[in-house]
Amino acid sequence: MERPPGYVTGVQQARARYAALPAGRPVRLAKRTSNLFRVRSGDASRLDLGAFQDVVAVDEQERTALVGGLCTYERLVEELLPRGWMPRVVPQLRTITTGGALVGLGIESTSFRHGLPHESVREVDVLTGTGEVVTARPQGEHADLFRTLPNSYGTFGYCLGLTVELEPAPSMVLLRHERFTDIGAAMEAVGEIMATGARAGEPVAFLDGIVFSGTETYLTLGRPVEAEEVRCAGHGSPSDYTGAQIYYRSVQHRRHDLLRAEDYLWRWDTDWFWCSRAFGAQHPTVRRLWPARWRRSDVYWRLVGVEQRYAPQARLRRLRGLPDQERVVQDVEIPLERTAEFLRWFLDTVPIAPLWLCPVRLRDTSAARPWPLYPMEAGRDYVNVGFWSAVDIAPGGRDGDVNRAIEHKVTELGGHKGLYSTATYDRASFEQLYGGAVYAEVKARYDPDGRLPSLYDKAVGSR
Repeated sequence: MERPPGYVTGVQQARARYAALPAGRPVRLAKRTSNLFRVRSGDASRLDLGAFQDVVAVDEQERTALVGGLCTYERLVEELLPRGWMPRVVPQLRTITTGGALVGLGIESTSFRHGLPHESVREVDVLTGTGEVVTARPQGEHADLFRTLPNSYGTFGYCLGLTVELEPAPSMVLLRHERFTDIGAAMEAVGEIMATGARAGEPVAFLDGIVFSGTETYLTLGRPVEAEEVRCAGHGSPSDYTGAQIYYRSVQHRRHDLLRAEDYLWRWDTDWFWCSRAFGAQHPTVRRLWPARWRRSDVYWRLVGVEQRYAPQARLRRLRGLPDQERVVQDVEIPLERTAEFLRWFLDTVPIAPLWLCPVRLRDTSAARPWPLYPMEAGRDYVNVGFWSAVDIAPGGRDGDVNRAIEHKVTELGGHKGLYSTATYDRASFEQLYGGAVYAEVKARYDPDGRLPSLYDKAVGSR
């Protein structure tokens, strides 16, 4: 897509700002929001790329949009939905950025059809560690960068602009919540849907699920509907989970539901899945007093930041004689055929529930493992399992024991885990799991002086 003059000027300014930073000092992106659960250590120069927060252009004929790397999905959806379009994959939280979903991965209920968000990116302009701006595409001079950007976490450079693929957006989404008392049966249903795109003859366009216990799992099957079909079928008015009602609880009590497209896309953001309960936001009295505009993921994340910096809850627990806790915040991809095994192990081992399920299959089949820094296999079905909480540190144990056990189990089952939170791998294991040899080659080309931290230093060392 052709770059308009204002965008070109922004690129020139970004290069100048980067060049003006002290050469011997690490660089870090200046952002007001983040979805990382790592406490960053060390001092660094801040690079302001605030000029790349908007939707630059939309080409409805080509079904693409040129968007700034710091454009949030909330901003992108606001621009696209009135036009009748949406990104192929919209990550769950409003303030995830398009560049962040590319270099840090993302997933949602369309991922069993469209893969991960980076697979819907046609090209990306990158300000590299050398200070150059290059356009990376699947083929051509910078194809190596294009293939290794996913899961690189900005350690090669920063995404200035991305051309992303679009698809028609529905007016509303009709949901059916199907309950399973056996985890294995639920995974068999996932396999059926991924193979056929349907369940019991009904088409499925959106698919995710929740595990509440070993005997209570729900799959949520969604399909797009328009107003006329809603009227004719008598589905009633769309539900609203931005107020007193809580979406994830509705799954247990409603067999069918109807949501406007925007409300469906952000159904998890209002209560940060179910994590808002940690702040009391799900208590009826607190919820009435908590302004609706503050019931959103970035507000909860700021509260987590207060805990990370000042530890008020940890101090209160110690005063009450309670044990310290280990934060267990992870998303892992497990091969579908091993997912039931992982879930049973997790429920028997880790006292955390509910768990989120999101089936995924890579779109790209051009190579056996087309994205070397997160080497899921092409043509293989996976299930993302998300769990976000804290557990008591056992007597005689240490902080990190549970995360290490999870990492070991995920590797044993042929899975991978995302790197947005705690990682405890030693360097050799990390490089084996996350494309170390390929990473080193691309790092040497685009950031030979190491102005940006390495992936291991960033993911494990929290630099």
